[in-house]
Amino acid sequence: MPAISQSKMKRSLPTHPLCGADCATLWRLLTRSGGFKRERIGDLAMMMATSLLRWPFDCLEKAWVRIQPDPNPEGAPPVFILGHWRSGTTHLYNLLSRAPRFGYLPPIATGLPWNMLTLGKWLEPLLIRSLPSERFIDNVAVKPDSPQEDEIALANMMDISFYHGLYFPKRFFEHFKQGLFLEEGHPEVINRWKQTFGYFMKKLSLLNQGRPLLVKNPVYTARLGLLLEMYPKARFIHIHRNPYRVYQSMKNFYRNLFRELSMQDYEQLSLDKLVLEPYPLIMDRLIQDSKEVPAKQWLELSYESLDLRPMEALRQAYQHLELGPFNQDRPFFEHYLRSIKTYEKNAFTYPQESVDKVDQFWGTYVNRWGYCSPNTLC
Repeated sequence: MPAISQSKMKRSLPTHPLCGADCATLWRLLTRSGGFKRERIGDLAMMMATSLLRWPFDCLEKAWVRIQPDPNPEGAPPVFILGHWRSGTTHLYNLLSRAPRFGYLPPIATGLPWNMLTLGKWLEPLLIRSLPSERFIDNVAVKPDSPQEDEIALANMMDISFYHGLYFPKRFFEHFKQGLFLEEGHPEVINRWKQTFGYFMKKLSLLNQGRPLLVKNPVYTARLGLLLEMYPKARFIHIHRNPYRVYQSMKNFYRNLFRELSMQDYEQLSLDKLVLEPYPLIMDRLIQDSKEVPAKQWLELSYESLDLRPMEALRQAYQHLELGPFNQDRPFFEHYLRSIKTYEKNAFTYPQESVDKVDQFWGTYVNRWGYCSPNTLC
């Protein structure tokens, strides 16, 4: 199996995402994860300096949030968007977030999760200038109001995260397993994650003035049962995509993110192993947990249907999950779709060797959702 080759391309990021981490999280990561590359010493210095400078503000914001009343007293349930990476979760999230009825995670809450309500508002212009024009993994534009997934934010708040495997690939599988499956039910890890996530969700509610939150994170595809326990009235949308496409796109995903984010060498990692092995573990967990979700709180749709018939797919989501009057929000969705009309997806080829690997490792899911090989007609 081929390992991931390292590119000498210049990094696009002026600062590493961990510059938004607190001192305790940084200390745990640096003492646990096995050092860093010499060329990353500038990133390390910036992380340490920013965490120390922000520490008093972290404490003040925590104290302030603690005394704030619940901004969502009627308990408007969140909507969780689930799906394996590269399955269309971002497109669905971008669409739904255009509806004013929903709150979502803006870039400031991702980059400075500890300070999003106070210091972060003053620093927002600096953060906006540091944003790349496009995501590293595809051609999706990044704008000041672009909705973000919460995993980078949570990686800045604790040492439990899938992203720490990308930052510190010497311990990739350790971080990956814990970041997705929370050490297969270890109580201390689960409780720590629940407390941090609950605190983060309260801050998002305050930031969004109590509106029901849209939360998109591929990691949560393996945590449906835990989310249902925490938010019994939550709505869940699972979006899936042709696995042959996902396989090719995931290889591009890892190549780009390791190049941009890794603090260590990653040549020792097998790309096929990273891509092929987790998918069945994640999907089997999702399929099992989804049996416990009330029918009116669960919807499964394909990326292909959303791409070809977006208004029909969104109407179905609104009606089935009782999200509100669809026609009231429809103009916002149509405006967004017009704005991305010229967007070009990444183009991939499908060599037979890759098709065979997907058939071998993911054939169950190809059949479950009625997909077929790109090299055959069906």
